[in-house]
Amino acid sequence: MMKSFLFTALLALSAWLTGCGTTITPADYAAEKPVLDLKTYFNGTVDAWGIFQDRSGKVVKRFTVVMRCKWEGDVGTLDEDFSYSDGTKQKRIWTLKKVGANRFIGTAPDVVGQAEGSVSGNAFRWQYVLDLPVDGSNYHMKFDDWMFQMDEHVMINRAVMSKFGIRLGEVTLSFKKRAD
Repeated sequence: MMKSFLFTALLALSAWLTGCGTTITPADYAAEKPVLDLKTYFNGTVDAWGIFQDRSGKVVKRFTVVMRCKWEGDVGTLDEDFSYSDGTKQKRIWTLKKVGANRFIGTAPDVVGQAEGSVSGNAFRWQYVLDLPVDGSNYHMKFDDWMFQMDEHVMINRAVMSKFGIRLGEVTLSFKKRAD
């Protein structure tokens, strides 16, 4: 009985402390330069190098990505080819649509529903649920994905993956836009 009470009290305290934290939004980066224009940055070929870390911080996957990107009006296609360090390959094709001055929605075959994101200054925040295959089963994982443009060629990306509000790991990528 006492253990149950202490456990419940700790959960309540944890939830309260989490709720007291400030929430960072793209608007917090409004003054940052260079100003990110998704239609300009993700147009042409972009190379990326990334890692996936589990919740302990251990790197469990390394990968590269070649992205072929193009826009027609307010609709963009990001055709991504992943190559993992274990030799496996994966393809994801995003369709992005600009739906407001700074807002975008996106779809891909392995995204549940649609992704929603907004841009401000040099930052883009993108949130979505990915249908992720793991050891023969599929799991719906929530991604809170942040991209920060560093200069005209380089962008840094960090995404936190969670399930039921529990942080399961992080993906870190560096993008480099080809001069074409």
